[in-house]
Amino acid sequence: MTTAKVLTLLLALAGTASVAQAQDAAAGQKKAAMCIGCHGIQGYQASFPEVHKVPRIAGQNAKYIAASLAAYKKGERKHPTMMAIATTLSDQDMADLSAFYEKLGQRSVKTVADTPAVTPAADVAALLAKGNCASCHGANFSKPIDPSYPKIAGQYADYLYVALKAYQIEGNPQIGRSNAIMAGQVKQFKRSELKAIAGYLAALPGEVQTVSEPEFR
Repeated sequence: MTTAKVLTLLLALAGTASVAQAQDAAAGQKKAAMCIGCHGIQGYQASFPEVHKVPRIAGQNAKYIAASLAAYKKGERKHPTMMAIATTLSDQDMADLSAFYEKLGQRSVKTVADTPAVTPAADVAALLAKGNCASCHGANFSKPIDPSYPKIAGQYADYLYVALKAYQIEGNPQIGRSNAIMAGQVKQFKRSELKAIAGYLAALPGEVQTVSEPEFR
């Protein structure tokens, strides 16, 4: 599939991922108690499916967060804890939580340059080009072409590695992600290559962060 066709399909899919409900960040703050225990602690580590830091989500695109929660609720993303939480959420809950976390990261965010501040090694640059990563996530990997895609610059390397591997997994009821576009891209790579990509992206300045609970209570 050519890059142009991939982009066309991605944009079409993005249109279906929007959340109809009006977002209310203030309401989302009141609903975030279940999220704080993992996403509100600096460097907090999960142990499933392997030890890794939970992702930074403050400052992440609200549309992407809502789409992710919906995917866990539908079983398109598999993770026992996240699936259990997502099944308790209404569409309105997801919209409100997403708006809250997007706004939360804007308090102390620094502007990220349009071009990456760290030049990748030649081998990593080749991997990024092979996966067409910048075509969706932006040249600086912090300005996606659509807010239904995540900002990935500055995200934890071990989380990115686990997330990328999940797109390679099939037929496992507890692990895996079924996004067809990401699966098609990620299945091209060896695990060592995914780790190299994750390490580079984590080293970049980014807008996503972890905001500790005392900072917003």
